[in-house]
Amino acid sequence: MEYRNLGKTGLKVGVIGLGTEYLNKQPQETVISVVRKAITTGVNYIDLVFSFSEYLDNFRAALEGQREKVVLAVHLGSGEKNGQYRKTRSVKECEEIFSNVLSRLDIGYADIVNVHFVKSRKQYEEVLSKGVMDLAHQLKQEKRAKFVGMSTHDPFVAAQAAESGIDVIMIQVNMANNSMPGRNEMLATCAREGVGLVAMKPFAGGKLLQENRTVNIAAYQTGWKSVKKKVPPRITPVQCLNYVLSQVGVSTTVPGVKNVEELNSILAFLDATEKEKDFSGLLSDFKEYVTGECVYCNHCLPCPSRIDIGQVIQMVDTAQQGVTKALQNAYSTLDAKASDCTECGACVERCPFDVDIILKMRKAATLFEKKD
Repeated sequence: MEYRNLGKTGLKVGVIGLGTEYLNKQPQETVISVVRKAITTGVNYIDLVFSFSEYLDNFRAALEGQREKVVLAVHLGSGEKNGQYRKTRSVKECEEIFSNVLSRLDIGYADIVNVHFVKSRKQYEEVLSKGVMDLAHQLKQEKRAKFVGMSTHDPFVAAQAAESGIDVIMIQVNMANNSMPGRNEMLATCAREGVGLVAMKPFAGGKLLQENRTVNIAAYQTGWKSVKKKVPPRITPVQCLNYVLSQVGVSTTVPGVKNVEELNSILAFLDATEKEKDFSGLLSDFKEYVTGECVYCNHCLPCPSRIDIGQVIQMVDTAQQGVTKALQNAYSTLDAKASDCTECGACVERCPFDVDIILKMRKAATLFEKKD
């Protein structure tokens, strides 16, 4: 398992996390087997989205003796009525539900209290004006939560929240929203502000895995708009996950699984070869993809000057809204710098996406190698 910083929280999270939506209503033995296998393999970020009693009881059993090994995210505002999921913005009800979740799980705190499903800018203003966000910060002050997060499908809301000082953002990132307006700017904002980025829906709700079929990918699965797609005939969970984890600022992704077999298909990412992870040939099947954008696949390598071109360009993209000290330090540790580029053009010839790599190297040198 590779571990990354969850923004500036100080927490280290495995790049593969666990979404639990599809474990709702599964037998307790299934939940236990999935959670224990995940933890044994190094998964340590678990997102608990529901507040159903049976769901929580199953996770209490699964997490027995494992609490200190995991980072638990609990959603604030995810309630139920007559056994059905419902969203609530009542501060009183949110606090009651949150307290019940902790009690039912037999834990004293959540690592992340996630303000649940803020769909739009109007709803963001609502959680601010009605006091739900204040409640989240209160829970942090009371040490019933370590950090404050928010889940949303809107990149503009996510960017606004990131700039407000929130600790963690949960938002969908997948190939289907590769060119969603505002997405890459939001990712860069989260990276600049030190906000942990948890990527949900890496398979667009499973639609991306329906090989060789024409599917309708709903707006909530892209976070953007409904998309009608002919899914490529050869696309794997490993490729989808690698795409997500290659995006600027992403700390972890939380694919949902309903059994150990599906979990194993996710965990295959950890042992996959670079060839198996390669998603570059898939993006041309998604008409929204714009040529000239680097996807950090490193098909441009080898570089005669030994520059890790994908990593350098990713740093440039991350720095589009400012060079942070952490980013500058990361650049300084690179074995070969952008200024080592001889502009031989070999990388440009190999690039599948017509990226102006030489221009990117010049920009990196200007950004990170300023002369006194």
